[in-house]
Amino acid sequence: MKIIIYGAGFIGTHLEKNLAADHEVVLLKTNITSKEDIERDVENFGAQVIVNCAGKTGKPNIDWCEDHKKETLDSNVLGPIVLSDISQAKGIRLIHVSSGCIYQGDNGGKGFSELDAPNFCGSFYSRTKIWAEEYLVSNPHSCILRLRMPITAYPNPKNFITKIVGYEKVISVENSVTIIEDLFRVIRVAIEKNLSGVYNVTNPYPITHKEILDMYKEIVDPSFTYNIMSLEELKKYAKAPRSNCVLNTDKLSQVIQLDDSRVALRKVLEEYKLHFKEMQGKKEGINDSCFCG
Repeated sequence: MKIIIYGAGFIGTHLEKNLAADHEVVLLKTNITSKEDIERDVENFGAQVIVNCAGKTGKPNIDWCEDHKKETLDSNVLGPIVLSDISQAKGIRLIHVSSGCIYQGDNGGKGFSELDAPNFCGSFYSRTKIWAEEYLVSNPHSCILRLRMPITAYPNPKNFITKIVGYEKVISVENSVTIIEDLFRVIRVAIEKNLSGVYNVTNPYPITHKEILDMYKEIVDPSFTYNIMSLEELKKYAKAPRSNCVLNTDKLSQVIQLDDSRVALRKVLEEYKLHFKEMQGKKEGINDSCFCG
């Protein structure tokens, strides 16, 4: 299978290596808002699948998007629209890595399914993810994969583990999380089975920030300490409200079984421990090469 990956960042760089084991893959930094450039890429490579990992999440966090709306809109909405139009016109698969940050809460304990309308528009980042999905869902060749709080064994500023262990204070709210290696498994299934529509790609069962940090302290760094703050206190530090939500994974479980969040996290932290020395002193600026090992 010939696959183009757009977005040479946290997810895209590692995904290229993962898929290259048994597919013909190219990772490109093309401006995805340029229809002419994307069409040229697809034609020159003979692409059968496009995986869109490009998108603005902000540095160091989504507050950046509040002050950079044009860049965020281009990357998160206009780019996906261009990719979707080309996908539909040429009849090739589009796998779009999206976000579950379009919900708030746990939907009465059920979690939000793919059929539930978004209920969180508090940040510009979240609104752009909603707008993109509203457009892409009409494309029968598209598969939208929503992830939440991405976690991997490698230190990286976009890795949720690296993020929260670097904060002086953290909230502790129940959330769904995505183990990146499991996301890659889902992408492989999406390619092999020609999946279309929307899928919540999170590990079953939500977990709190406190549980994650306690497990980190147990497995990685016994000397680690942290302080919990309330959601009200968070408002003093955050420009935009944050999504805290639980996604329902019943639909995903029909095509692939993933470890629950606690089992998966323990496995990841055991490996993360091996990179602990590398991580020390780099919490504020680890570059993407660390993620690729």
